[in-house]
Amino acid sequence: MRLRRALDESNDTTVFVNGTALQLPKEAHQALIEVLSRFADGESVSIGTPELLLNTSQAAQMAGISNSYLRKLADSGIIPVEYRGTHRRIRPSAIQAWLDSRGETGK
Repeated sequence: MRLRRALDESNDTTVFVNGTALQLPKEAHQALIEVLSRFADGESVSIGTPELLLNTSQAAQMAGISNSYLRKLADSGIIPVEYRGTHRRIRPSAIQAWLDSRGETGK
């Protein structure tokens, strides 16, 4: 694939958008090479941003509540949790949704 070879041979990636030349940052250059390589190999590509997961202490601090109260809410299913091994992990969006349901801003 000519494009992949060209990208492999250069550290500069410039794209044209509506007639304007824009140089991609180095991180975008590396990501573009990875995506194009996977396409060339016939793979599908999914791009996303992983959401940060909080431990119970961080989640309690964000919510402005005690750790024990947060664990009670999590154990009762009011605030959804994910487990990494035996450790609870909570999405900030779950805390914000709980705060919003109570009419609080969390700030």
